[in-house]
Parts: sequence; structure tokens; C-alpha cells
Amino acid sequence: MLGQPFAQRVTGSDGIYRICERAAKEGWRVYLLGAKPGVAEQTAARLGALYPGLVVVGTCSGSPTDDEWPEIHQRLIAAQADVLFVAFGHPRQDFWIDSHRHELPTAVALGVGGAFDFVAGISRRAPRWMQRLGLEWLYRLIYQPWRWRRMRVLPIFAWLVVAQALRQR
Repeated sequence: MLGQPFAQRVTGSDGIYRICERAAKEGWRVYLLGAKPGVAEQTAARLGALYPGLVVVGTCSGSPTDDEWPEIHQRLIAAQADVLFVAFGHPRQDFWIDSHRHELPTAVALGVGGAFDFVAGISRRAPRWMQRLGLEWLYRLIYQPWRWRRMRVLPIFAWLVVAQALRQR
């Protein structure tokens, strides 16, 4: 709508597979940060089985607070990761990455939302037809109704995009 079309939609849930496949081929080192206890480890095991040669140099569960940053920072430095996947949920992961971007010892940091839960088999993704139609949010809302609070800003966002597109004409 704003004159910058996307070639295709790539979600964190899809992107994590693509990046890990490439990381296994290129020898990139990957670190998994976030999700509930044990989920990052399960995700690492699943990705390692899917992509032989993938080097997962560390995992850390939870959504760290600011006072935990020094410990996380030291872990990341010691791990020497190239790619950091952050699964704190949107928008928290994005704010966290932004606030630490100058100190992160990785080449790339990506917010992947609930991708660890999907990879580990904790949660199911929407059927492909819903994904293709851009209705994955609706599927998640049906199965996780507590998300309504987070999603109530979507109409505001949509309106702001439409308003900006109309101003540009």
C-alpha cells in the first residue's frame, strides 16, 4: 500500500528454518534466547536434527529483565554466536533487541515471536490456507483467546497504514 511491495511474507516461524538451514551450510553459530524453560533446548535439538551441521552455541530460556542483561551479555560473548534468535514475543523482543543492539556481540539478532514453541512442537501453527491468506493471527486468537488484548491495536495500525497511503497519493 505504501509503494514498497514485499516479494513474499516471511514470518519468524518460517524464517528460523531458512536461516538455520543456511547457518548449517555456512557454519554460522546460532544462539536461542527466550521462550519458557526447556523450550529453547527442545528447539535447538529439533533444529539440529533437521539441519545436520547446525551449530547451536547456547540457549537461554525466559524473558530477561534489565538486571539480567550483564549475565546474558557474558553468555553471548562466550558463545561467539553469529545469529541470535530472540523469542520474547512481539513487541517485547523488538524493544529488547533495539535497546541492546549496540552491545550485542552477534552479527544478526532476530525477533522470532512464538517460533520456538512451533519448532519444539509445543504449539501448532495455523493451517497453510490460513497462513497463505494472512489469517494466522485469527487462528492464534481462536486458540489463545488471551491474545485479544495484544491484538486490539491491529485496527489502529491498519488505519494508520491506510491513512498514510492516502496522504501519499
